[in-house]
Amino acid sequence: MGLFDRISQGLSRSRDRFKESMNVLLDRGPDLDEEFWEGLEETLILSDVGALAADEIVSNLRDRAIRLALPDAYAVLDLLNEQIAATFAEGGEHILDDEAAIVLFVGINGTGKTTTVGKIAKAATDGGRSVILGSADTFRAAAIEQLEVWARRAGVEMVTRERGSDPASVCYDTIERAEACGADLVLIDTAGRLHTSDDLMRELEKVVSVVRKRANVPVYTVLVIDATTGQNGLQQAREFDRALDLDAVIVTKLDGTAKGGIALAVSHELELPVIRIGVGEAIDDLRKFDAHDFARALVGDFDGREEGDTAAPVAQAPLW
Repeated sequence: MGLFDRISQGLSRSRDRFKESMNVLLDRGPDLDEEFWEGLEETLILSDVGALAADEIVSNLRDRAIRLALPDAYAVLDLLNEQIAATFAEGGEHILDDEAAIVLFVGINGTGKTTTVGKIAKAATDGGRSVILGSADTFRAAAIEQLEVWARRAGVEMVTRERGSDPASVCYDTIERAEACGADLVLIDTAGRLHTSDDLMRELEKVVSVVRKRANVPVYTVLVIDATTGQNGLQQAREFDRALDLDAVIVTKLDGTAKGGIALAVSHELELPVIRIGVGEAIDDLRKFDAHDFARALVGDFDGREEGDTAAPVAQAPLW
């Protein structure tokens, strides 16, 4: 199955939900009146793209509809995928793919953070990178064992300590070991932290601070969020970004939810690039993010024009 097909399959529930809402809106007719624009914005919000992103998307489409003299709602929807893609924050490709780096993975329990770290390690070693893992989740014994399985699968070394050890010390040891063995990519799995707990977040701030002070290569902090949490995921992202100054986000479990728009809500509001998305449980279901493929898979196509409508497709024009 091709890359886009897999993403499209993973986002099928989100797409079906969006199209159902849009079809109700289009049943009233294709006129570009205020009811259409309000309905489009409401549909986007209900798809969990967030109020800020929905407002920007609709505002930009309104402007383009005027500039291009678009004839009806279908002509606007022909531009929707492109506009959604343009609303994502750009960048982040270098974090896992290009340079020597230390990447800390943060998030609450249950997001698939440890599995995500393991899958990235396997993909990186398969691509020729020299990788070392750090298990800084010293409070949950299963996390250490789970990461050990991935370390063996990827054929990489893992640094850990006994349960209950100081997570910052594990990070320090991991960096020391990475420098000694010449690893160019360090992946550190941190313990799940409730974004509502000030004490736990302060502890995580300490971990990130220690790593940034000790490192001789760029350090990135990446949030892993579970798409099924919907708008609660956006609140999580806000709190983690406020405390840690995040660099990027990975969105997991997109295949099990009708709330795929949360990826856009987080990326747009916090100006964070999405660098991976999880669309299944298999090792190759953690995919590199492509905004255009994601938008196509999230929204789909709309072609409800009557057979007698022979209007030519609207010529594409610059977004701005």
